[in-house]
Amino acid sequence: MVLKLHTLLKIKCGDFMSGQIADYKNSYLSGNLKEDIAFFKDIFKRDVILRVKEISARKEVPFDCALVYMDGMTDSEQINEAIIRPLLTQNVNNESGSITDYIGKQILFARDVKQKEIVADMLEGILYGEALLLIDGSKQALMMDVKGFRTRGINEPQEERILQGPREGFEEAALLNLAMLRRKLLTPDFCTEMFRVGRRSSTAVFVCYLGTLANEKILEKLKKKIQKIDIDGILDTNYIIELIKEKGSPIFKTSGLTERPDVVAARLLEGRIAIVVDGTPMVATIPYLFCENFQSDEDYYQNYLLSSAERLLRYFCFFLSISIPAVFIALSTFHRALLPTPFVISVMQLRGGVPFTPMTECVVMILVFEILKEAGIRMSQNLGHALSIVGGLVVGQAAVEARIISSPILIIVALSGIAGLMLPRLKSAVFYFRIGFVALSSVLGLYGYFLGLIFLLFYVFSLNSFGIDYTISLKKANIQSLKDTLFRLPWSYMVYRPVFNKNKVRKGNKK
Repeated sequence: MVLKLHTLLKIKCGDFMSGQIADYKNSYLSGNLKEDIAFFKDIFKRDVILRVKEISARKEVPFDCALVYMDGMTDSEQINEAIIRPLLTQNVNNESGSITDYIGKQILFARDVKQKEIVADMLEGILYGEALLLIDGSKQALMMDVKGFRTRGINEPQEERILQGPREGFEEAALLNLAMLRRKLLTPDFCTEMFRVGRRSSTAVFVCYLGTLANEKILEKLKKKIQKIDIDGILDTNYIIELIKEKGSPIFKTSGLTERPDVVAARLLEGRIAIVVDGTPMVATIPYLFCENFQSDEDYYQNYLLSSAERLLRYFCFFLSISIPAVFIALSTFHRALLPTPFVISVMQLRGGVPFTPMTECVVMILVFEILKEAGIRMSQNLGHALSIVGGLVVGQAAVEARIISSPILIIVALSGIAGLMLPRLKSAVFYFRIGFVALSSVLGLYGYFLGLIFLLFYVFSLNSFGIDYTISLKKANIQSLKDTLFRLPWSYMVYRPVFNKNKVRKGNKK
């Protein structure tokens, strides 16, 4: 019966079924080495990197076996020294019991040897860089960890550079990223759980947390959402973030995203949960609060007075970047009486001969600024610098001299754009609200601006991240919650963690 079932499954595999590992959950080995080898070759018949090495051991107890692995994903030295050499040189003396169990425990030198019965588990291991040992006469196989695929190496993240603090960043291999977190959190309380997500990619997704700190309700909610994901493949952490995010939060981020192990470790120590996806250096953290958009990694590695001043400056720059164009348009168009007369005269003289309305000028310049910024990022480093100079000086000056754009609008939009660069985590929010405020101010003046400001406040205060209020540190403001929100006090004063974790005491014996 087993042989017939195996043959039927093999025929289905040749037709490719749906091309998913789940297709083989009810498939088992036949026990006949030749048939099992043919079975795996048929599954990967269009994959040229599959390697099958047949081995014949002729010692006291002769047996035949075959090693199945993916070339380029395994360490050839480990395969030779930990698997092939022992099989050919060691004597197998197993008078009773399973030969598979004896070889796995007594013969092989591989660091992690597991017995597998289901073909789906074997395929998952092979595709993740492990080697499979098929043994003639056995319906069980041995799976060995001999991963050896090359990685990029540990470097400082380009987008999160700091002057003081650790210089290492995550890379694409999830296991190395977990090891970097483990190095920073030398405690058995550090927990990791793995999920396979993606019908075709079967990507490893790890959920990391500190067991005595993480909120169990948030953790269970996250795990349920990850298990419900139904998609062909996961190639980056943002896939997960978009599929599990809360409704009503398309503009502001409700999940943190970083390439720095020290940042993730710090957030885990505050009771947050991290999501590590294999194949990408970006790690997500939840819950994510509004105040985190204004925090920098370097705030905690330098003097608290300097950190506090810089953090307050970021809040001011957020307000500045979304407000300056709108307020200028409202005052220069509808409320000129609020401005000094010499200033109004100067602005009107500089606008002489410009054919467009202030709103049109402002929107066009905002879009041009965004185009130049994106082009500078996408192009090579040297060309990007040259483009910024040409766009900012030559094109801007030429547009003003040609009377296409007035110089006050150019100055206002440039100042707004530079202030927005202080807030990379709020890039999309700054852009959308800047445009929205300009549109409202062009129609209703300052009334439109304040209407937009009220909408912004209501919108931000209505958001939540996995059931935690997005602005909980401001809604329930007290001395402790403000110690690391608008500014940063010394560590000796920050006794408590954020309110959403189980153990709120960070230091000392306070309760």
